Amino acid sequence: MPVSVKLPNEFQGIYKHIFKSNPEESTMQLVIHELRRRLAEYRLMEKKLHNKYNMAFEEFKSKKMVEESGRSFEVEEDFCDWELVLDGIDTINNELKRIAKYT
Repeated sequence: MPVSVKLPNEFQGIYKHIFKSNPEESTMQLVIHELRRRLAEYRLMEKKLHNKYNMAFEEFKSKKMVEESGRSFEVEEDFCDWELVLDGIDTINNELKRIAKYT
């Protein structure tokens, strides 16, 4: 389903200056770049958690680190964040595969 977006005049000039291709191709590139940026951010967060606990999420989960920590707020929050990050990585990878023909 096509989407129509009306940009304020200030954005139209910038948009035309930044992107030399037609608006449809330019918008697709914006979406692809944003997905890649988010993927990089999620991967960085996953790496930080991996380094913090010196293990992968599956090991963290199987060792019941939340319970082992006495259900500390920090460890439980990290568990939730880690789970969300991994889900985000999977979701974005699937989206990128789905639109790969446009890259």
